[in-house]
Amino acid sequence: MSTTRKIELAVVGLALAGLTGCTDDDTPAGPTPMNWSLVWADEFDGEAGALPDQAKWGYDIGGTGWGNNELQNYTDRAENASLDGAGNLAIVAIEERVGGSDYTSARLNTQGIFDQAYGSFEARIQLPQGQGIWPAFWMLGADFDDVGWPQCGEIDIMEYRGQQPWIVHGSLHGPGYSAGNAVTEEYVLPGTGDFFDDFHLFRVDWTPTDIAWFVDGELYQYRQLDELPGENVYDNPFFLILNLAVGGTFVGSPDETTTFPQTMLVDFVRVYEGTPI
Repeated sequence: MSTTRKIELAVVGLALAGLTGCTDDDTPAGPTPMNWSLVWADEFDGEAGALPDQAKWGYDIGGTGWGNNELQNYTDRAENASLDGAGNLAIVAIEERVGGSDYTSARLNTQGIFDQAYGSFEARIQLPQGQGIWPAFWMLGADFDDVGWPQCGEIDIMEYRGQQPWIVHGSLHGPGYSAGNAVTEEYVLPGTGDFFDDFHLFRVDWTPTDIAWFVDGELYQYRQLDELPGENVYDNPFFLILNLAVGGTFVGSPDETTTFPQTMLVDFVRVYEGTPI
């Protein structure tokens, strides 16, 4: 294991130790206990090459940079997003010149199809790798078109720099705490493996009072919504997004070490409603 990775593991260990720190009355802080019931899911079963279920997913299209200086052109082609025939959705970034961009990929969302306020939101994903590769599983407020970003709020369940394939990030963006000032924490995968080696389960549990982030069932970040550094905008429905970006401010551009195509495999996405225990 590299010295850099050992240091990162140690730092995350210290951060995790503080997640369940005690309040003034010595009550451990932590997620609100809930009973969860499945209300929406996509298991991505179907023939190889089939498009994602249009009753569940729409697309963002184009090569606008998407507010982050990204380099890809998002399409609705099967080459960039389709079922693999083995129970997975494959989102594929390809090096090719289309519409003024040097790369194509896909960004799927449930905007106008499905949204929900509060719940448990999870996806089992095998991530790609490489300098400048930026996959994410995240949510935006359903009022995005009316109020814009960051007023609508953003919940990043998982985002990842392909050049650091053992680390994922969970974040909140809202009024007064967005972009480089987001509320965020990172999770370092224990051991010597990387997130491209196998599938991992990424999840947030969101209630009217708090949000908690998990990787493979392990809690690594917990936030009480009344303690955010700006306005709490997490009291409205949010919709889901799955995307694989190339380049951008968070990851930088691909370089000579980056190979294409790169594939983000999604085994399932599931959403639950909760009732307090």
